[in-house]
Amino acid sequence: MVTSRVVLTPAAERQLGKLPHQAREMIAAALVALGGNPRPPGCTKLAGADDFWRVRVKQYRVIQILDNQLIVLVVKIGDRKDVYR
Repeated sequence: MVTSRVVLTPAAERQLGKLPHQAREMIAAALVALGGNPRPPGCTKLAGADDFWRVRVKQYRVIQILDNQLIVLVVKIGDRKDVYR
């Protein structure tokens, strides 16, 4: 099984650090799972963006970019009301 490497941008790391402890744990588990399956069920391509995909984790969203080098780049993490701004 080929796994992808999950990389967070510095901004995504800061956003993850500001979340409540329970939310951080849920999102961390989702990030680990992205290494094995970069497009899990429910992963949706964002309109208006070529390579951006959204993964839902309860009320939070993880915005990622997939590329052909087996790297998943997480660019944004946040509450669904704020993450698309």
